[in-house]
Amino acid sequence: MIEVSVLISTYNRAPRLRTALAALLGQTGDVRYEVIVIDNNSSDDTKGVVAEMAAASPDRIRYVFEGRQGKSHALNTGLTLARGEILAFTDDDVRVAPDWLLQFRRGFTAHPAVDYIGGRVLPEWLAPAPGWLSTAHWSPLALQDYGDALQSVGADRAVCLVGANIAYRRAVFAQVGGFTPALGRTGDGIGSTEDHDLQLRMWRAGMRGLYDPATLVHADVTADRLTREYHRRWHRGHGHHCALMRLRELVPADLGPMSEPPGIVTLFGTPAFVYQDVLRNAYLWLRSVVLREDPFFYANQLRHVLSYIATGYRQFRCRGRSNSTVELLRFARSYAGHRWARRTAH
Repeated sequence: MIEVSVLISTYNRAPRLRTALAALLGQTGDVRYEVIVIDNNSSDDTKGVVAEMAAASPDRIRYVFEGRQGKSHALNTGLTLARGEILAFTDDDVRVAPDWLLQFRRGFTAHPAVDYIGGRVLPEWLAPAPGWLSTAHWSPLALQDYGDALQSVGADRAVCLVGANIAYRRAVFAQVGGFTPALGRTGDGIGSTEDHDLQLRMWRAGMRGLYDPATLVHADVTADRLTREYHRRWHRGHGHHCALMRLRELVPADLGPMSEPPGIVTLFGTPAFVYQDVLRNAYLWLRSVVLREDPFFYANQLRHVLSYIATGYRQFRCRGRSNSTVELLRFARSYAGHRWARRTAH
């Protein structure tokens, strides 16, 4: 009986995939597991690499081809084939620790009320890291380190655990569904939000997760991801995907950590608080320039929210609501009513 199914979506990374699979085949302990490699329409020697690795362990590795481009399509295909009660996910440029699966099993056994577990994703620098790249800039690299202590996550502490090092109970997908293709990475695109979208749906369903620092992987960080241009592109892409899922990442504390509530005031398809974020981040960027406190971080926050607004506006136009004067008047009435309701409530 399979305890854990490991799913890896891969696209044109055959050399790194070989290293990732070698780490998975080197797991310690007595965990009964399978590795499902979903080839997402690769044009390199991905199939040959999987066949080569599977030759040494034919009962462990399974190869699947998914021609629909997009990581979410690939992972959803893997979900239909997985046989384990725990479904673990990692990436083709990641090397898991020797006790990775053992730690997941221990975590789910010790915390039966937990629906998913994620852990540390530490960097394997393949080129010297630039001086400006502090941990504040780790998100575009899909790195994660929340410290040495176990931490509970959920609707009351909405921290997204990244998909390079995460495992879910099978029942999660039966209840909330799989990954959303429109929010997933496609080809060489960046800034996707499929993991965050899935966890957001879980939080809405009352599910909880656990950050466990004992569950460890190392991710390759290549030279092309250490450039300012890559980080600019990631924040623009992330802002676009956040707008598609209506994600509230920069939310005033009194509105809570979840997605925007019904009835929130919008302008041209974007919540009013996002425009406030433009002003706030513009101020913080200017302040950081004057004080020389990492202005690049706040410049990227601005790119995020401006991309969010641009996507919201395009959606607004596609819905046929293009009369700017009418929209501005509607916004003024809605915003005034919202402010009045808040004032009288207090």
